[in-house]
Amino acid sequence: MSITMHELMRPVLDGLDVPTDLLVAGAWHRGSDGNRIDVRDPASGAVLASVADAGVRDAQAAVDAAAAAAAGWAATAPRARAELLQRAFTLMHERSEELALLISLENGKSLADARSEVTYAAEFFRWYGEESVRLRGQVGRSPSGANRLVVTHQPVGISVLITPWNFPAAMATRKIAPALAAGCTAILKPATETPLTALAVAALLQEAGLPPGVLNVVTTTRPGPVVETMLTDPRTRMLSFTGSTQIGRRLLRTAADQVIKCGMELGGNAPFVVLADADVDAAVEGAMVAKMRNGGQACTAANRFFVHHAVHDTFVEGLVAQMAAVRVGPGSDESTQCGPLINEDAVRKVDELVRDALDRGARAVLGGERPGDGCFYPPTVLVDVPPDARLLHEEIFGPVAPVVRFEREEEMLAMVNDTEYGLVSYLYTGDLGRGLRLAEGIESGMVGLNRGLVSDPAAPFGGTKQSGLGREGSTEGLLEFMETQYIATSW
Repeated sequence: MSITMHELMRPVLDGLDVPTDLLVAGAWHRGSDGNRIDVRDPASGAVLASVADAGVRDAQAAVDAAAAAAAGWAATAPRARAELLQRAFTLMHERSEELALLISLENGKSLADARSEVTYAAEFFRWYGEESVRLRGQVGRSPSGANRLVVTHQPVGISVLITPWNFPAAMATRKIAPALAAGCTAILKPATETPLTALAVAALLQEAGLPPGVLNVVTTTRPGPVVETMLTDPRTRMLSFTGSTQIGRRLLRTAADQVIKCGMELGGNAPFVVLADADVDAAVEGAMVAKMRNGGQACTAANRFFVHHAVHDTFVEGLVAQMAAVRVGPGSDESTQCGPLINEDAVRKVDELVRDALDRGARAVLGGERPGDGCFYPPTVLVDVPPDARLLHEEIFGPVAPVVRFEREEEMLAMVNDTEYGLVSYLYTGDLGRGLRLAEGIESGMVGLNRGLVSDPAAPFGGTKQSGLGREGSTEGLLEFMETQYIATSW
């Protein structure tokens, strides 16, 4: 293993191959210019490892490798592709503890969160292994009777996959699995903050028997020119990106010049609504899941809490009690429930948003003050948050819950939809019919109705408005990596 860890961690991670170079054409390369990227533990700032820093020549080599492998992989039988993905699923479960610790070390999330992520991430390999052998076309007859309509699905082609740091395993497998299941070759560019997990997953796929060039991995501190090189190559036909709306817009502009198919999972500003007839205890439990998963560093994290005045005080009291009991510390410590934020910039952004809300009249009933050192931020609950506070309009990406009181349903819906984002929403009510009716009026791609968690490999994950294009997961996620072909014929 080419990675330096704390000596106490080494016995656990020795069972996991963690490469630190670029994967191109089935081989690990140091990179054309020899530069390296330090990967740090956000809890301590210690350097965990250094990985290769790809340049433009490496990006071009990755596209060349994907192109060379494309025809062979597209011609591979769906059952063979499915069995490979199933082997990868099994390997991830066999190395789940090692992967969880690796995620916790480079990302900072608690081991409990990391273990859940590994389980979720592995499931994409199993789901798409199963789904790849079930995809069917259609045969029909034209209304005029002149000819038959034969509809099939073909691999879209070379796919560029760009993943964020907050779920380094799940965001990788959620893209890799459908791309490979569809018969596409791919190039993965993981986030520079958390590349080790993606590299370890790629090594597991190699162990499962992945042919050279089918998946290539490039890590880089120069994402602009590296990604542009890949997207402007006429052989590239698909871009799948998870990240900020701002970066997504730039990538869409670049992809437009080549008319590349795009799947974009962008920012979120999720509302969490508690109606007067809700089970408040259940709403508090759901809020803890929706808010505190990965310390709030998730695009699906509850960002704005709208609570009916009749249950406002009871909900806030319950939420404060639960948030106050959360143990904050290094993610790799078994007792930790909330780890550090990813870096100093993230802490500074959260602190700015909280300061802004407090300056505008909000009150902190828990937390609200950043510690002196490190990348930690305490679980925080704010009340009396005014509508012009920035944290009601920007992603918080931290363990902060701003609570807004409302009285009328129409008022609540207006506030919920007053955002450019539309990824996910959460709604708690004791009346299922009312909940379904209100869900239809909420402008978001997903709604958790009396649930604080919506993600599932079998469900279409994605948003509306500025939260993205297309869907990941489910059959829809497989079709994102395919082109529909229609053949007119007669017999």
